[in-house]
Amino acid sequence: MMKVGFDSVQYLKQQSEFILERAKSLGLDRLYIEFGGKLFYDMHAARILPGFDPNVKIKLMQMLKDKTDIIICVFAGDIERRKMRADFGITYDADVLKLVDDLRDGDLDPKSVVITRFDNQPLVKQFMDKLTRRDIKVFTHRAIKGYPADLVLVVSDEGYGSNPYIEVTKPICVVTAPGPNSGKMATCLSQLYHEYKRGKKAGYAKFETFPIWNLPLKHPVNVAYESATADLGDFNCVDPFHLEAYGKVAINYNRDVEAFPLLKKIIERIMGAGNVPYKSPTDMGVNRAGFAIVDDLACQAAAKQELIRRYFRYSCEYAIGAAASKTVERAELLMKELNLGPADRLVVGPARRAAEDARHKGKGDGDIFCGAAIELNDEQSTIVTGKNSSLMHASSAVVLNAIKRLAGIPDKIDLISKNVLESIGHLKNDIFQMKNVSLDLGEALIALGISATTNPTAEFAMEKLKELKGCEMHMTHMPTPGDEAGLRRLGVNLTSDPNFASKHLFLG
Repeated sequence: MMKVGFDSVQYLKQQSEFILERAKSLGLDRLYIEFGGKLFYDMHAARILPGFDPNVKIKLMQMLKDKTDIIICVFAGDIERRKMRADFGITYDADVLKLVDDLRDGDLDPKSVVITRFDNQPLVKQFMDKLTRRDIKVFTHRAIKGYPADLVLVVSDEGYGSNPYIEVTKPICVVTAPGPNSGKMATCLSQLYHEYKRGKKAGYAKFETFPIWNLPLKHPVNVAYESATADLGDFNCVDPFHLEAYGKVAINYNRDVEAFPLLKKIIERIMGAGNVPYKSPTDMGVNRAGFAIVDDLACQAAAKQELIRRYFRYSCEYAIGAAASKTVERAELLMKELNLGPADRLVVGPARRAAEDARHKGKGDGDIFCGAAIELNDEQSTIVTGKNSSLMHASSAVVLNAIKRLAGIPDKIDLISKNVLESIGHLKNDIFQMKNVSLDLGEALIALGISATTNPTAEFAMEKLKELKGCEMHMTHMPTPGDEAGLRRLGVNLTSDPNFASKHLFLG
């Protein structure tokens, strides 16, 4: 069972007070805060800081809502190439819609959506039409020639001044996005330029959870952040500007450090020489996460597990052509820096042994022998396994076995009635003419729900599905779409070996 290592209540209190103090200390009419990372469902932070509320940023904004406006940015190129948010399996444009809905559900209403680096892309225009027809204000920022090096052009009416000003009314404005490189900083600076042209005193700050500036450079939590951004080529480093200015070590990441001298010059041209309050990129940050860690060893252990998870994830993405080999190599190197390997993830060995057991007994699905293992969040951290068969995928078997264990139901008792299985088999085989009638997890969960209407044991076991959220799970083969959708809904932390679950190239 995972130990709690982070106090979200303490973090929320410190973070809200620090943001208000930053705005007050600078004597500003308005403070623009670039919110990095995920605004909702920050599962990376929740995994490596056990106890971290994945929606703590929203709770922070709810505490400050009387003083805060919200702007959402999305890069036009990410919409055009249908970039996916991996944890939800949805595209960035869909995630913008979800973000608006989630904000409104939390009694927070975004002022507008900004499409950055817009170049009249057809898909982007369709998305803009969709937003405007739902009464959401949409603005576009085009790429500025020579950005960001040509300071004279960038900080002029032909540069930031060519972008439309977004009307905001409150003293704090949060600028957020579905993912990285969405144009948040450029949007903040564009707004800053317009504010000063209007005679208003405005400022800029950055809210990034990672890397945590007051943890050591090679602390597992910070190394896990490097792995999470291995596809971007980011790496952590000591902030040299902070060290020179204050004689103190602070951790930042390469892009912020590299961009700081130019960023400082841009802000100086907007605010006037001598008016920039920051001596380092760390100074710009307002994050207090490091002060809410209550059990460092628990956070280290959780972060090490995340390093292994990332390695498996990138390996699978490489197998399907969604990641480069250098990304996998980078993740593997970071894992090995902390003397870690796949076997240090406790569910890997049992899953692989389950697959071998299926192979020896010849009870796979065709000639594919897949194993799965899940670690329960009980006092014993019990590991339950499952394997594929002609009836079920390995993910279906392991989930049913897990809820049986949690409910104290003997293995020999079936949760899904024989009649239901035969009926689904008839539908898939005889009516839909499908070659594979083995139930994926999505189908197995529906079958369980149907069986629960007449079987109290199945109904009792079904209630235990809630207890699988946050459990660690590994599969020897990449999940099929039906398995993946079911596992995502259960909220397990899944990894898999980079093996395909079928010899067919298309899995519908």
